[in-house]
Amino acid sequence: MTASQSPRPDAPSSSTHAASQPIAEESSPIYHDNPKQLLGVYVKGIAMGAADIVPGVSGGTIALIAGIYERLINALSSVGPNLWQTFRQEGGLKGLIAVWRQVDATFLVCLLLGIATSFATLAGLIKHLLDNQPLLIWSFFFGLVVATVFILLTEITRWNIGRVALFLLGAGSAVVISSLPLLTTAPSLPYLFLAGAIAICAMILPGISGSFILLLMGAYDSVLEAVHMLNFSIIFTVIAGMATGLLLFTRMLKWLLSRYYQATLALLTGFIAGSLVKVWPWKTDALGTLSSDAINNVMPWQYPTGAHWLTTLGLMLLGAVLVTALSWWGRHGVRS
Repeated sequence: MTASQSPRPDAPSSSTHAASQPIAEESSPIYHDNPKQLLGVYVKGIAMGAADIVPGVSGGTIALIAGIYERLINALSSVGPNLWQTFRQEGGLKGLIAVWRQVDATFLVCLLLGIATSFATLAGLIKHLLDNQPLLIWSFFFGLVVATVFILLTEITRWNIGRVALFLLGAGSAVVISSLPLLTTAPSLPYLFLAGAIAICAMILPGISGSFILLLMGAYDSVLEAVHMLNFSIIFTVIAGMATGLLLFTRMLKWLLSRYYQATLALLTGFIAGSLVKVWPWKTDALGTLSSDAINNVMPWQYPTGAHWLTTLGLMLLGAVLVTALSWWGRHGVRS
């Protein structure tokens, strides 16, 4: 990133990680990216997409640890009615260019292309692993999330009772959400609108994934079927809900990060820590056997086929190493 922002009282001044930089509330900075930086944004989008495919890991977690969360929230929160005013002030092609820069559209396009690439190329593989090798995929993401929590905890330099309480609140909320029973009723269009709004908030918020929220609210299968069958009434309803939730939530989150950065980061880190309940590798179904619907966490030695310590710990280590490398990349990108 080449744009800089003045430090806030609530933000640490010594850290160079993008996750530790406060978000300016007044306006979004203008970025001037070279092709190499945009390629990096694209690759980080691929990583975000891979995380969002798994019902339990949020793409927001990847964005935070990769050092692009601040920029993502800035870009999304800049979308609104004020864009028309920006266009009218300049008019014509200059107005379109001004709007493009205001929403940081080049960044968003590269990020969305990365996410789309991930969905197109990795969705089938990850779904296959979730259905046939769940222990492997959950072990990898468990190690990834654990490393993320430790990295983000080091970003919070001013611990106090309030921030500890917020961390515990975030963790407890994520545990409760992960433990709620899944709804199976056929959703109506207003309900799908609400589900889309809540799911997109979860997708941006580090911790619980948007796909898991859709699963929890009983809308996951309906949305997938609508996409497969091209049921545009459902598709457009969910998209409208997502757009509404996105516009409202990102503005609120930007306001919190600009005024109460350390406290908000403590809450977000708590959400990520609480999501470990969802990504616990050793799961069985209600009968204590393995199935694609296994949701009950068990101890490793209670797993029907054994703990598989060498494989699971190795994959956890791989996930931790990769997220640490991603965090280093995020810090390096900020310096450059």
